[in-house]
Amino acid sequence: MAIDTDKNSYTVIFAALMVVVVGSILAFLASALRPNIEENERFEKQQNILYAMGVHQNGDDAGSVNFIPTDKVEGEFKNYIKEQLVIEGDKTSANEEAYLIDLKKQLAAKKKGLPYKLPLFIGEKEGKKFYILPMYGKGLWDAIWGFVAVDDAMTVQGVFFDHKAETPGLGANIKMRYFMDDFSGETILKGTQYAGISVAKGNNDPLNKTKDDNEVDALAGATITGNGVSAMIKATVNLYKPFLETIRAK
Repeated sequence: MAIDTDKNSYTVIFAALMVVVVGSILAFLASALRPNIEENERFEKQQNILYAMGVHQNGDDAGSVNFIPTDKVEGEFKNYIKEQLVIEGDKTSANEEAYLIDLKKQLAAKKKGLPYKLPLFIGEKEGKKFYILPMYGKGLWDAIWGFVAVDDAMTVQGVFFDHKAETPGLGANIKMRYFMDDFSGETILKGTQYAGISVAKGNNDPLNKTKDDNEVDALAGATITGNGVSAMIKATVNLYKPFLETIRAK
């Protein structure tokens, strides 16, 4: 007996079957690809942490951002990152997988008054120590995040920024090398107080030669994203202040 394909019931049954079949295929692919996705996410975090402390493949020009390749980053991460710490209230402990902690979730727990963990990384390059702090904040359209590396004098040695949905050519430029390079050499202290670093319009220092003003030049047309970066850095500095104080006390 021939199937009447003109019936509404046929259309509904066919659509339902297609949803089940396509959904099953997508679920299978997501499950099968999950290990590769997680591996890539792990490598990306390692690349970003290393970039903040100046371990990358950038040339001498102010060109593109060049990370340590994924086939080498795990080895370089182990080579340069000497300690991974987890801060829980007054307790600080070592944890070799601290870099996998989702800072967004931890900050959400903190906001709710729940226990939370803060990851922190201690790197060493050419005999110098770097303290790398993860950051998470809000840009114009969605989340922004990154890492800032400081020395024991609270001078920034490097940063890395990224975003989820900032405007191309404007706020999205926070991940451009020329912007990130401006932060190197700045201090997060103003006198003896923790001040962070502001992305400031009209700071009268477009070449960023002044390194003790707690400011870098803003991105054109990206005021709200720049304000988000400023707020993110200040919040991070305040969050990690108890630990940073122990470094300064040495």
